Formats: sequence, structure tokens, C-alpha cells
Amino acid sequence: MKIQQLSVFLENKPGQMAGVFDILGSNGVNIITMSTADTEQFGILRIITREWEKAKTVLEEGQFVVNLTPVVAIQVPHKPGGLSSILAIFQKQNINIEYMYAFPCAHTTEAVLIARFEDPDAAIKVVRESENFKALTEEDVFKEKKACEIQS
Repeated sequence: MKIQQLSVFLENKPGQMAGVFDILGSNGVNIITMSTADTEQFGILRIITREWEKAKTVLEEGQFVVNLTPVVAIQVPHKPGGLSSILAIFQKQNINIEYMYAFPCAHTTEAVLIARFEDPDAAIKVVRESENFKALTEEDVFKEKKACEIQS
């Protein structure tokens, strides 16, 4: 139940992100969600897209450094305490989260948490055993969130 995330490494200077989105947009790649992290000298743009293979190819052709990272998508209630409740389960099971980001969808009562785990298989097992959460496949994420896609 892991999904592929693109991690694009960028210099921390004006225009770098625009170059990524120009390439993706001109190649018809829609982004489901994204996140950025930075340091003083470089940044990492993390992207979830249905067309991850195509996105990786066109970005590499554009001279960007791109890595694939397996992440876990978890459906959580989009309400106060929804995130806290899943984090409590991971804490209780001593499962480390390296980083995470989320995206809600306005037309549902759910949100999707994207997380990189130290042990993703253990995280998936815990989610499957819970009553209030669901580990999503790529098909689930892309099917359920199609209306939430943002154009590049």
C-alpha cells in the first residue's frame, strides 16, 4: 500500500520551482498534492501525481535531480483531533514518522495524510488494524481525490 512520491532537489534560488511546474504543466502532468522543505542552500519539492513515471522522466530530461520515495497515504477524519488520533496510535506502537503532509478535500469529511515512515510496513499494519483509518493505494488516492487535483 505504498505509493510513489517524487522528490525533486532544487537550488534555493528564484525560479527553481517554476521550472519544475513549467515542465510538468507543459507535459500534461497534474499534481495531487505537494510539499516543500528547504535549507539555506537547497530545497526538496515532494510531489504526488498519478503520472509519476512520466513526471520523473520529463524532469530528468529537464536536468532536475529526482528520486522516488515510497510513502504511505492514510485516510483520516478531517476534523479537530483527526490527525492527533492517528499520531497517538503510531506513538503507542513506537513507529517513527520521518516527515508528513496532508491534503483535505472540500467535498468530503476526510483528509489524506502522506507520511514517510522509518518502517512503512509496520505503519501500514497498524493502520489496517485500526477502526478509524484506512491505508490507501495509489488507485484510492487518485480515484477519490480526482476532483482535488490542481493544475501544474
